[in-house]
Amino acid sequence: MEIKIAVIDSMGGSIGNQIITQLRQNFGQELEIFALGTNAIATSNMLKAKANRGATGDNAIKVTIEEMDLIFAPISVIIANSMMGEITPTIAESIRKFNKKKIFIPLCNPPLNILGVEKKPLPQLIDEGIEIIKEMIDKNE
Repeated sequence: MEIKIAVIDSMGGSIGNQIITQLRQNFGQELEIFALGTNAIATSNMLKAKANRGATGDNAIKVTIEEMDLIFAPISVIIANSMMGEITPTIAESIRKFNKKKIFIPLCNPPLNILGVEKKPLPQLIDEGIEIIKEMIDKNE
């Protein structure tokens, strides 16, 4: 079973780029990765990391995630008006309502303190997300 993953990012798309790069290094073409950006620069930078497809904007995100098996993104994507206003209420609500698996990296702009979450380097957080996906694939095989 091919798993469809939506990687959602905003601003420059650098976190999404790193997520996609790590997904490709670990899974090759086994996953179908959709780069969903709040702006064209974010989407473009995620596509450079070898996402299968990309789309930009709140309606594209809202519509596309309905077809996904999993969302992998910074936690700020569920907070309306975060990321300098790029996360619209439509995006935040659509992701909140998504009833399948979500993997969130505890990074947010503006800063958000999440109690009980240990601060770790971004690559380590992405690796933890990769392990969750590996477990998900193992269960579906």
